[in-house]
Amino acid sequence: MPGVEIRELECFLVLAEELHFGRAGERMYVSQSRVSQLLRSLEDRIGARLVERTSRRVRLTPLGERFLVGLRPAYEALRSTVEEARAEARGVGGRLRIGFQGTADARLMRAIARFQELHPACVTEIVEIPFADPFGAVRRGEVDTAIVLLPVAEPDLVLGPVFSRERQTIAVSVRHPFADRASLAAAEIATAPLIPAGPPAPAYWREAHAPSAAVGPAVRTLQEGLTLVAADRGAMLLCRPTADYHGRRDVVFVPVEGVPDSVLGMVWHRDGETERVRAFGRAVTGSG
Repeated sequence: MPGVEIRELECFLVLAEELHFGRAGERMYVSQSRVSQLLRSLEDRIGARLVERTSRRVRLTPLGERFLVGLRPAYEALRSTVEEARAEARGVGGRLRIGFQGTADARLMRAIARFQELHPACVTEIVEIPFADPFGAVRRGEVDTAIVLLPVAEPDLVLGPVFSRERQTIAVSVRHPFADRASLAAAEIATAPLIPAGPPAPAYWREAHAPSAAVGPAVRTLQEGLTLVAADRGAMLLCRPTADYHGRRDVVFVPVEGVPDSVLGMVWHRDGETERVRAFGRAVTGSG
């Protein structure tokens, strides 16, 4: 039935229960003439009478009876689906899948704990996303939101709270000439081949974390990168908390002066913003 309107179906269902145009109008908060208009429009689409109306009574036609039997469960299923979607979009129940890149640091874990305290009906899942694919899990719907390293310049993604500005270090093998230095200047690291993330991370993001002037073998995961660092195949720029978390005896982390801080941001898909996502954003900023 091309062009059928939900309001016409609702009118028929109410009228089938009341068998009275006036009472049906009262239930629908419309006039009796509007009920007649909606019913007539539906009958025109079907091509036959669904209701017989006389001066004494209103009753369904045989076709109307059969139509009611098929319509009622279908309408209830549709209404239930719509209500469930509305509740999911507006409520803070269900499940929130949170992706993290590199390390789930103390601030992120505090935000998750705060969110869980405020919204105990919502179950949180924490998922590690590949170092070399910061945005893919959000795009594929594998997570609802993700905490990733900036920069983020993706038109289909929303950049929410930006936080956790941390000083950068350079990870080098214990055999590297920089290993015994107390700190390094930005110009000095240009002489050290940096191990970048590989695709599908966008080029601008990869260059931000391993300037293209000095490029080593590309990696997909942070552990793979640190393994290459330990093998003295190159160096990596990492923030201080990540360096502390992934400390190992064959890798040294040297502070770097004069380079931009490492910054994390919360991202989600433009089509995937729900009250759960917004509530977690408030938990990240400490505002709720």
